[in-house]
Amino acid sequence: MKILEFEKPIYELYDKIDDLKKLTMDGNIDITDEIKKIEKRAEFMENEIYQNLTANQIVQLARHPSRPDSLNLIKLITDEFFELSGDRFFCDDPSIIGGIGTIKNFNAVFIGHQKGHDTKENLHRNFGMPNPEGYRKALRLMRMAEKFNLPIITLIDTPGAYPGIGAEERGQAEAIAKNLRDMTGLKTPIIAIVIGEGGSGGALGIAVANKVYMLKYAIYSVISPEGCASILFRDSTKSPQAAEKLKLTSSDLLNLKVIDGIIDEPIKGAHHNWDEVAHNIKKAVLKDLQKFQKYTENELLDERYQKFRGLGKFIEGD
Repeated sequence: MKILEFEKPIYELYDKIDDLKKLTMDGNIDITDEIKKIEKRAEFMENEIYQNLTANQIVQLARHPSRPDSLNLIKLITDEFFELSGDRFFCDDPSIIGGIGTIKNFNAVFIGHQKGHDTKENLHRNFGMPNPEGYRKALRLMRMAEKFNLPIITLIDTPGAYPGIGAEERGQAEAIAKNLRDMTGLKTPIIAIVIGEGGSGGALGIAVANKVYMLKYAIYSVISPEGCASILFRDSTKSPQAAEKLKLTSSDLLNLKVIDGIIDEPIKGAHHNWDEVAHNIKKAVLKDLQKFQKYTENELLDERYQKFRGLGKFIEGD
């Protein structure tokens, strides 16, 4: 598993503990007390680092290559899942996946951005950057959900929509805009969860929801820290400063009322325990699905509309 730069001191201490334990087993020397002291020190350091993460360190955790992806999370959350493909216009885009799944007593349509965990898979998934076909596939599945009165659950994890020439020629902006427009009017509950990166319109294209959540170490922003630093500071290496200014962490966005809640993950990140993350997501989703059963269609639409109309409100002073 990839060790991030800020995590190295912790892992160095754990390596030292392993060496001392081997020394105790191989020789006649007893250094149990010393090992316990170092273990306490490692535990303290671990808590200190992860409870005081900078925005830039959270960006690194959100992008960790071993972080759980949409498809695996959906399979862990659901009792049954059947994947559906194709946009019925051009082709199937593997950077967005979707299908019908059963979660306890509920049937639902699941849609998510899909990254890879190695170079080969990332190339196949286009690094989680959808083409227009991905957004059109997502909208096709959403309309199907509305037709059969099924709730929609979306998992967001993308650096942004693919900016290639082919994507632009096939109507990238139009596809995203159409999703934004149509999602506001879908007469079925929508729950969106940012599980990794939530980048710009590429993320928002499947995130116009009644409830929007983020995993603790996920990020959600109008632009990447590197892109922001290139524009504002004319220097992409100043991305750590840009990350702080963007207010892209889950705690920042909860304070700004951009999201409705934070779903917890293991202290060292979701990549350390996929099952725990899936359990936490499932718990949050089931709670909302039960609540939405009491909503009328008009209440669903009004809640979603008011939620997004309320973003960015401010009070003018003297």
